[in-house]
Order: sequence, then C-alpha cells, then structure tokens
Amino acid sequence: MLSLHQTVHHRHSVNLVLNSKQEHSISNQSLVRILLVDDFAPWRRFVMAKLRENHKLHIVGVVSDGLEAIQKAGELQPDLILLDIGLPKLNGIMAARRIRHVAPNSKILFLSQTLDLSVAQGALCEGGQGFLVKSDAEGELFTAVEDVMQGKRFLSCRLASLALAGDVNSQGACHLDGEAIASPTVPLSAERDVGRYHEVDFYSDDSIFLDISARFLSAALRAGDVAVFIGTATHRMTLLERLHAEGPDTRTAIGQGRYVGLNAVEFISDFMASDMPDTGWFLKVVNDLIVGARKGVEGEHLRVAVCSECAHMLWAQGRADATIRLEELWNQIATTHNVNILCGYSLESLRCEEDSYTFRRICEEHSAVHSSF
Repeated sequence: MLSLHQTVHHRHSVNLVLNSKQEHSISNQSLVRILLVDDFAPWRRFVMAKLRENHKLHIVGVVSDGLEAIQKAGELQPDLILLDIGLPKLNGIMAARRIRHVAPNSKILFLSQTLDLSVAQGALCEGGQGFLVKSDAEGELFTAVEDVMQGKRFLSCRLASLALAGDVNSQGACHLDGEAIASPTVPLSAERDVGRYHEVDFYSDDSIFLDISARFLSAALRAGDVAVFIGTATHRMTLLERLHAEGPDTRTAIGQGRYVGLNAVEFISDFMASDMPDTGWFLKVVNDLIVGARKGVEGEHLRVAVCSECAHMLWAQGRADATIRLEELWNQIATTHNVNILCGYSLESLRCEEDSYTFRRICEEHSAVHSSF
C-alpha cells in the first residue's frame, strides 16, 4: 500500500501533465458505473450534474446513509463509489470497511469537506483509493476519478500541500481505529489547525439555525471571547433568549458586554454600492465592528466569533453575484483577522437548479460546509 506521503508526490506529478482544460483519459476507458453516497441533496445534484459532463461516467445508484451504501454496493457492484464521510447511521470510513467485503472490486473515492489530514489518512487506510475535498471538486473531480480508476492514489491538492509541508508523518502510518474515527466531522466549536475559520451551515428550519448559532456563540463567550450575531430582528430576539438559557457563564458574558447583536439590513446597507459589496467600505465596517466589540473587554488576543445571515439575505433576494462577493470578503476577514465566522443559509434557497453554480461557489469560499435538518 502506498503511504500518504507517497500518494502526495504522485498527485503532484500527475498534475504536471494535465492541461488547463482537464482533457482526461476517462474518455478512452469503458463505461464507469458509479454509486454516489451523500446525505446532502444540493451536493448530490451538483455531483450528478458534473458527472454528466462525461458520457463515460454513469450513475447507477444514489443513497444517503452509510448502511444503505453497504447494501447498494453489494447489490450493484459499481466500479466506483463516491463516498461522503459525515453520513447518518454509519460514517463513511466505517462503511468503507464493510464495503470492501461485499464489493471487493469497487474502488472508493472519499468526498469530504474536512481539511483534517488525519481523517484523510484514515480514509485511505480503510479502503479508499482517493480523498477529494468537496470545495475543490469543480477543478479536481475528473482528475480524481481518472486516477482512482487507473489504480493510482489521489489526494486533493490542498491536503497534498499540507502533507508535503510535513503535517503528515513521512511513512504515512495509519494509527486510527474504529473509536478514533467514529465521528470524523469536526464540530463547529472546535479549534482549527488550518489558517481560517469561515464555515457555512445550510439549515432546514429557522429553529435549527438558531440552535446552531447559540452553540457557536455561547462557546466563544464561555472561552472568554467576543460574540457577534448579525441577523433579523426576530432572530436576534430569539437568539438572545437562547444564549441566556445556555447557563450562568453565558449570561455573565452578556452582562460584561461581550455579546453584540446587529441589524442585518442596516449592516448590509453600510457597505453596498450599486447593488454590490464595496471592498473598502466592507473592510472598514467590519474593522470598526471588531474594534468596537473588543472595546472595554480584557484580553490581548481576544477572538471574535461572528454569526451572520447577511449573505443568505442577499441570495434570497436573487442577488447571486453580491452573495458570492460578500462571502469572498468574509473569507478575506477570516484569513487576516482573529475572527471565527459562521454563515447561515436556509435550504429553501437551494431548490432551484439554476442556483447550483452559486451554491458551489459559496461552498468554495468556506473552510467547512455543514447541513442541519
């Protein structure tokens, strides 16, 4: 078995011979029968649309949980399984272990939003031939499929660059066991080893979004940091009640002025110009917000946790370009300031097929993508 370090070197050598149009040799292969396993409907639609661009790639099944993936893999014996990790009932890595027995000839390409190298290493050691970061799928999916079907190992370039920098041991030894990988997805409140924390949650119900926001912001308050919520008046009122219900530590933090609630409509109006976010105005508005939120709060290296539904409001108004630009600007803040950012989008906004490009671009601008039902 190739080590993960060897896999990384192979991936970079493959990239040297690919042209910018990604003219893959899949077109010269026989039909590739694919089983797609993912519990997030908008993502499934994107992958299916992408695969249809190559007539040699044929989807024979689509399932949404780990146990069903094992069953369908045994029934269909697909050539390739595109397997998510954060699945209900049984996570993808554990499912892969069992798929190796029921469909030993099926190749597995993991698709996940995690940037955790240890998770990628565990996935490759448990039967995966490749690991693709979801936000890189637009540019790397066909390369990944080609490599895996040719019997090569694949690792997304972003993870490969981290591994080459020494973040994975050079022998690629796998030390993960079933207990260690039982919950491979990283919780919203966890510390990140990567350089930015700009996450997005697509939610099915406002109450779920408020629960997620309360957990995200209360974790910051309990850690002694500053928390900011930018949303509608109704959401601000309900969220404040939920934060108070989180416990005495959170209530004390609110009393100390470490929580700020802002009107999303007014916040957006402060940086818009000709229906698009103005870069200079946005950076000034956010800088003033961060400075103001930290004012009077003790601590030299305070982080600021920002939960915002501004981008969702723009998308709900049909302003896709403005939405993407705003996420790009939030991403800039996440990489240059001591700030954790969580954006929320209602799944109601994802029902139109023409939104698939916008959805993909939104995902690309985030360090992690979550869906909550």
